Amino acid sequence: MMILAFQTDSTRVATFLLANEGSNRTFPEIGISEGHHNLSHHFGKKDMMEKIGSIDRWYVEQFAKFLEKMESIKDADGHSLLHNSMIVYGSGNSDGNRHTHSNLPIILAGSGGGNLATGRHVKFKGKPLNNLYLSMLDRLGVDGVAASAIPRAGRVRLIDQAQTSARLIDVSRSR
Repeated sequence: MMILAFQTDSTRVATFLLANEGSNRTFPEIGISEGHHNLSHHFGKKDMMEKIGSIDRWYVEQFAKFLEKMESIKDADGHSLLHNSMIVYGSGNSDGNRHTHSNLPIILAGSGGGNLATGRHVKFKGKPLNNLYLSMLDRLGVDGVAASAIPRAGRVRLIDQAQTSARLIDVSRSR
């Protein structure tokens, strides 16, 4: 539905939450009957860590399918929907067992209409995730929001190219 909305330019911003915080969803489709949240508190137990790893892999595979579909559809300018988008995937916890909120596993996919340098692994030590979102808003040409929140010098530097009318998608899930 989101892809269709982007394809028809019905919206340029969407959020897709795969599971709420503390979700104890089971994953019978991959053979896991225990709840996700319970497994995330694995206490270092190998069998639980393997199951949470399988769940994480499943989530990333679904995300990859979404990106592949976005790449396969051409936008009005001839580029793919993925090229003209900024898509965030990740979690607010890097370790669900300890509720660690630093070193977050975040993926920023898409080229933002050619404004993002892709294929990089970047570490932003000590920078809050909100700085990424504010920087993305800057790239979308949204005025006033980022400037009122943090000074430009404190924002995450994504790119040095022109702003775009790219789509912004936040695909989030809790760990």
